Formats: sequence, structure tokens, C-alpha cells
Amino acid sequence: MNKPIALGADHGGWALKEAVKKHLDTLGVAYQDFGTYSEESVDYPDMAVPPCEAVVKGECDKALLFCGTGVGISIAANKIKGIRACCCSDTFSAKYTRLHNDANVLCMGGRVVGAGLACELVDIFLNTEFEGGRHAKRIAKISEIENR
Repeated sequence: MNKPIALGADHGGWALKEAVKKHLDTLGVAYQDFGTYSEESVDYPDMAVPPCEAVVKGECDKALLFCGTGVGISIAANKIKGIRACCCSDTFSAKYTRLHNDANVLCMGGRVVGAGLACELVDIFLNTEFEGGRHAKRIAKISEIENR
């Protein structure tokens, strides 16, 4: 990866984001942390926007987002044109959302996924390439829906 990974979290996902940051540091993967920087309450929609905008603008390669369940922040992220965010808590979904959906944002829940599994999901997500082929036309259809 030539560009950093964007990170964002609300208070419910802050601790998991911090664990993933340590993992990325160990791997030597560059990232940009858009916050939050503590367990003080913040709203997950506000925390989804800056990392996703960095992905859409091409400043960051992909984004990793965290909230209590991973669901709320994924819903907010998917409102941003050009974002294909997935909420994953298993390895199969993390792999196939890259292979078939060309997801560019992985969302996880700090109250759902432990640090060990989260790091495994991050590795799968960041190291799995989009398969293209028959899946590319489906991604194009998603873009058409966005542009309506």
C-alpha cells in the first residue's frame, strides 16, 4: 500500500481502534487516525465522515472504522458517495467483501469483536484484492444507484 489507511472511531470503538493501531505499527502499515482520541462520548456519524472523505479523495487507500457494534458507523459511512463499507465480525465476510464487493471500508464493533480477531480481520481485508470479472458489473450498478 502506497497510501495510509484511514482510521476512525466513536467512544464505543476507541479501545479496539487503539489495539488495531498497535497491530498496524507492528506490521509497518501507515495510517492516519481521524479520532476519536478517548472514551469520551462522540457521535459515530461524525466520526465516519473524515476517514471516508480521505478515501474518496484518494488521500488514504482504505478505512477502518469502529463503534460499539460496527453497524451504526457502517450505515453512516455508506451514505458517502464512493464508499462501500462493510461491518464484519468473521473472516469469511472480511475476505469476500473485498473479493466480490470491492469494499473500501471495514467496520467493526468494539463491543462485538475482540482485539485478536479484529487484527485478523484487518489483515484479511487489507491483503485481499478485488476479484473483478463478473463482480465489476455489480459494483458499477452500485455506483449507478449512488448517482441517481
